[in-house]
Amino acid sequence: MKAIQVYQFGGPEVLAVHEVPTPKPGPGEVLVRVRAAGVNPYDTYMRNGAYPVKPALPYTPGSDAAGTIEAVGEGVAKVKPGDRVYTATTLTGAYAEYALARENQVYPLPEKISFSQGAGLWVPYGTAYTALRHHADARAGETLLIHGASGGVGIAAVQWARTLGLTVIGTAGSSRGLELVKKEGAHHVFDHSKAGYPEDILKATGGRGIDLILEMLANVNLGTDLKLLAFRGRVIVIGNRGEITINPRELMARRAAVRGFTLWAATEAECAEIHAAIAAGLENGTLRPIVGKELPLKDAPQAHIDVLAPGAFGKIVLIP
Repeated sequence: MKAIQVYQFGGPEVLAVHEVPTPKPGPGEVLVRVRAAGVNPYDTYMRNGAYPVKPALPYTPGSDAAGTIEAVGEGVAKVKPGDRVYTATTLTGAYAEYALARENQVYPLPEKISFSQGAGLWVPYGTAYTALRHHADARAGETLLIHGASGGVGIAAVQWARTLGLTVIGTAGSSRGLELVKKEGAHHVFDHSKAGYPEDILKATGGRGIDLILEMLANVNLGTDLKLLAFRGRVIVIGNRGEITINPRELMARRAAVRGFTLWAATEAECAEIHAAIAAGLENGTLRPIVGKELPLKDAPQAHIDVLAPGAFGKIVLIP
């Protein structure tokens, strides 16, 4: 089978298609015929060796995929060959024609959800849900700012937040992204590339400030975020690419908090809750994964460039 293999940590150029043996499922394992693989920012950090979790080389990147069950190992009862599924991590990597996974790493994909949409479920929707529910304790009636709302996690957060009864403010860096965020349910949208946008956000709250901020680029925005918080406000750091200097007095004056997390550290109980919520949202239509770009597997290097570029718009997926 064809698979992207990384033989050394480095830039996007280390991603290359190789012919490798198709894995065979052992006891409790399944083989997924990958129809689409999701590209996430953390994939790029892992590729360049900057992520806390470093895979053994060589490895195939990717945790998010969607496709059909090709074969099952001994003892597998939850799925059968032909079933449509999405993955929540894999054993062998998602950037490939086939991916090996444990039975508890695959979940049903409804017929009305395309494979490309399914490849944008686990990391984006899992991250947004656990940020809002497990770390921010978001409550109906609160005001939420999603700083960088037009990407995969941002759109997921907009959709989740509307189901939770929050007032949603989203930022994006392009007119196309702003239109998408508004369409998906944000009450107010602002261009974070324009000078003075923080003042406009405060005006939208009547000067009260923001109860909760989901931050996708903390090394750029965290200092500004703290000035936007309401009393007892919280910033949840989802994405970060470097260091930043902040003034702790902004937190002290508001009795506010900054919290960070990683999805891969979610507990078994938290993961079960996330998947149950995803299933319900897909069924009732409140969750609608947005695919912004599809690229062939060989263009994985370009996908890794695009996923970090300004002007995010939905999910980037690879088609093996």
